[in-house]
Amino acid sequence: MKYFLLSVLLAGIHMLPSRAQTLTAKRDYTFGNGVISEQVLRNYLSRAISLTEFCTGEGFYTDNDYLYKEDDIRMLQHTGAKFIGRATYSWASEYRFQDPRFWQAITSNTRRMHAYDPELIFQSCIFEIITEQVNQVSIPDWVFQAFNEPVVQRNFKYDAMCNPEGILVNHWDKGASVPDIAQPEAQKWFYFLARKYIDAGIEAIHFGQVELMAMTDRNVHYRNWAAVLQRTRDYARSHARRKMVLCDAHVPGGGLSIEGKLLLDFHSFPLRPKELPDQAGQQAVLEKNYLDAIYGKSQGGITPSGWQCEHLPYLAEFDNFGVSATPGKANIASHFIWGYDEITWYSLQPEAYRNEWLKYAWNWVRHTDPDGYVQMPGRRVTVTGKPGKGHNYRVNIKSASCPLGYGQENTIRQIWAQAQ
Repeated sequence: MKYFLLSVLLAGIHMLPSRAQTLTAKRDYTFGNGVISEQVLRNYLSRAISLTEFCTGEGFYTDNDYLYKEDDIRMLQHTGAKFIGRATYSWASEYRFQDPRFWQAITSNTRRMHAYDPELIFQSCIFEIITEQVNQVSIPDWVFQAFNEPVVQRNFKYDAMCNPEGILVNHWDKGASVPDIAQPEAQKWFYFLARKYIDAGIEAIHFGQVELMAMTDRNVHYRNWAAVLQRTRDYARSHARRKMVLCDAHVPGGGLSIEGKLLLDFHSFPLRPKELPDQAGQQAVLEKNYLDAIYGKSQGGITPSGWQCEHLPYLAEFDNFGVSATPGKANIASHFIWGYDEITWYSLQPEAYRNEWLKYAWNWVRHTDPDGYVQMPGRRVTVTGKPGKGHNYRVNIKSASCPLGYGQENTIRQIWAQAQ
């Protein structure tokens, strides 16, 4: 504990202005017409929070999340969040996309929230997974038209999205593969989802593990990803709320670029905490060059908005990806932390340590790499759950309105009130 308290103090001495300075300063959240300035982008990233499936409608939630929506809204207002990450998505379960209620719910929820704060950005995700359920989803006419192809009546084809040589086919499970972005059918799938999300009021899209899906695209300098992103941006420029959609992805290689031009508006990656096996409890720290951590490695170049940077700003988030075969045991050569994914490890810690570690992580990232920002954990899926807590970590203050809250809400408010 003392190690982290000292780290927080040292990292924060030169980074944090006074509370009065921050609260009286006006932050700019203005963007549009396909362009966002570096400062406005940083303003959003510095107020980013994950809130899994916040915009997804009743009947599509899991673990009774819908019961606590009103308290989630209160929490967002109380903390001052502006960028709401992972607000809607589907990991597999593509049957959702054929149901009009899924899209109607997203539209209704984004409109409701924008009525009280039009500056909020809600993010959707299009992940690195397809299952055979995509065969149930019909292709709208406008998809064929966007690709200058004859309009026909058919559904998407799972097999046509997979790599023809079998690379990463059945990677997740039988009938669940990583789509190959070089395949025209996969590009149609991504465009279909991106356009549907934009029409529902979404202004940011996380494209998952883009390098994993670039299994052959990297051989042609990412021209297929460039085409997918360009189509998405072209549509947003005419139809999005503020004529723009922010595109990001997890980039273990530091980012995608073509001849110095960056393909993404900002980068993202897991926090990658490193265990401290010699310390009492399941303590962890952040460290440059630990495994594939992004700190200091975000690529620079000319952004899609036209400004140049040495390193593109990025978000570091608490990731969820499962549990190891040895939960509770340290292995610094593994992506698991104490045998768990990042958000599960975090949720299992005592409340005081969660508060302390969140302050430490924010200050360490801002001090170590000023281009990075911690995306706060609002709600993320955990793999173990806790008695009486369900299978989601929730940052909310525990109350009658949210009895499953873990209680870091005031910590986030404090960090943001003091941060640049």
